[in-house]
Amino acid sequence: MANHKSALKRIRRNEVARIRNKYQHKTTRNAIKTLKEAVDKTAAQKLLVDIASMLDKLAKKNVIHANKAGNLKSKLSKHVNAMA
Repeated sequence: MANHKSALKRIRRNEVARIRNKYQHKTTRNAIKTLKEAVDKTAAQKLLVDIASMLDKLAKKNVIHANKAGNLKSKLSKHVNAMA
C-alpha cells in the first residue's frame, strides 16, 4: 500500500476517473447500439450527430483513441447513408 499522502490521493482520484470514464464509454456504446438498430433514416441522422460529439469528447479526454473515434464515426455514417 502507498505510504505518501499524494499517492493515496492519486489512488482515490484514479478510481473516480475510472468510474467516470467507464460510464461515459458505456453510454456511448449504448447510443451506437441504438443507432445500429434504428429503422428511420432521419432519426438515425439525428443520433449520428450526437454520437459523433460523444466520440469526439471521449477521444479528446483519451478515454478512447482518436483513430478509433474516427473509424467509428466513418463506419456509422456509412451505415446511416446506406439506409433507405
